[in-house]
Amino acid sequence: MAVKVKLPNGKDEPHMLDSVALLEDLPEHGLVHGQVGTIVEALEGAYEVEFADTQGRAYAEVALRKQQFLVLRHEPIQAA
Repeated sequence: MAVKVKLPNGKDEPHMLDSVALLEDLPEHGLVHGQVGTIVEALEGAYEVEFADTQGRAYAEVALRKQQFLVLRHEPIQAA
């Protein structure tokens, strides 16, 4: 059963610069489940996510549907 959370300031949709984790392998882009990226653009029905190494060098940029990633939260969030 999924837990509904109440996010600070009503932020329940992904936003620019949110950190996300990939929920599926995308071998055509050299990406695997769990890799972390950053939303760099909101598209019609998708989000452009950039994946970069620890030096900040981008190695992939892919348009993903919301179901393909999990937004990572760094602040405490209370369950609704």
